[in-house]
Amino acid sequence: MKKVYSVEEYIETNSHFQKELELLRSIVLSTELNEAVKWSAPVYDLNGKNILGLGAFKNHFCIWFFNGVFLKDEHNLLVNAQEGKTKALRQMRFETIDDINKNLVLAYVKEAIENQRAGKEIKVVRKGKTVDIPKELKACLNNDQDLQLAFSALTPGKQREYCEYISSAKREATKVSRLEKITPMILNGVGLNDKYKNC
Repeated sequence: MKKVYSVEEYIETNSHFQKELELLRSIVLSTELNEAVKWSAPVYDLNGKNILGLGAFKNHFCIWFFNGVFLKDEHNLLVNAQEGKTKALRQMRFETIDDINKNLVLAYVKEAIENQRAGKEIKVVRKGKTVDIPKELKACLNNDQDLQLAFSALTPGKQREYCEYISSAKREATKVSRLEKITPMILNGVGLNDKYKNC
């Protein structure tokens, strides 16, 4: 696909879905999201975090939700375009302009914005930088979904700091007291050594 430099150019390039893309764009622009072109397609972000993008193909057009896995999707409108490969991305597909329910689309977009505000996103841990979670911390994460979500939202570096902090304790009692200390910190999205880094 040729490189495009503006949303208007993208829509013109996909003239077979021009009205449809313009309608989706108008729905998205009714929110506070910022519009940009990334990867030669329209992408909308909140404070620099990608929320969604628009796409047009031969037989359908769509909205990509970057962290769509967290959307409730009570109307079963979302699909995983690459089952088994894609963890967070979900797609809302349409074939004609009549498929677009403006209120429903807006509700999904607003939910995606709120999820981003709440910090719901899957962080990709690059190969070679895996985090070995000690069994004590793993047990805590498995028992508390909010804690698990908050931990996965941390950077790999912050995750490693917490893991080393727990695994470096020799006594079981120390591990327990350290877990009690770090739980609220993880839930607040802060790193173990953040306060020292800001000095």
